[in-house]
Amino acid sequence: MMYQKTTQNAIAAVSRLAETFADSECLVSSRDIAESRSLPIPIVAKILTELSRGGLIVGSPGPGGGYRLARPPAEVSLRDVVDLFERESPTACPYGPSWCGHGDPCPLHDSMIALRQKIDDYLSRTTFAVFAKRKRGAGSKKRRR
Repeated sequence: MMYQKTTQNAIAAVSRLAETFADSECLVSSRDIAESRSLPIPIVAKILTELSRGGLIVGSPGPGGGYRLARPPAEVSLRDVVDLFERESPTACPYGPSWCGHGDPCPLHDSMIALRQKIDDYLSRTTFAVFAKRKRGAGSKKRRR
């Protein structure tokens, strides 16, 4: 996908939380998320803060704390995560910014719009349930709240 590295890392973090969601008592530490996805812990911590602000995850601070999805993985789409980290920008016209929208569209306009729609549809219909089907990996610990 053509998204910022932060967005890609956020998808990776949420995918880890989706893997562990079936165990409702499981809170996953930022360290576990970072290690399981080979991401730097400080970056994961920042991403988790944004995901929490966006209402996609809930966290419990301190020793024994951790994170989990706020909703079942089937109710969280890739679009939900992408929208938190990406600013909507119009499809760039290969003829330059003053071409499309100011007269006849460029020769690629219709195909670029169609591609954008396919990507939007994919993001909206693909949920993190696809990750929940994976077996929970080693390293997550059961923690009671």
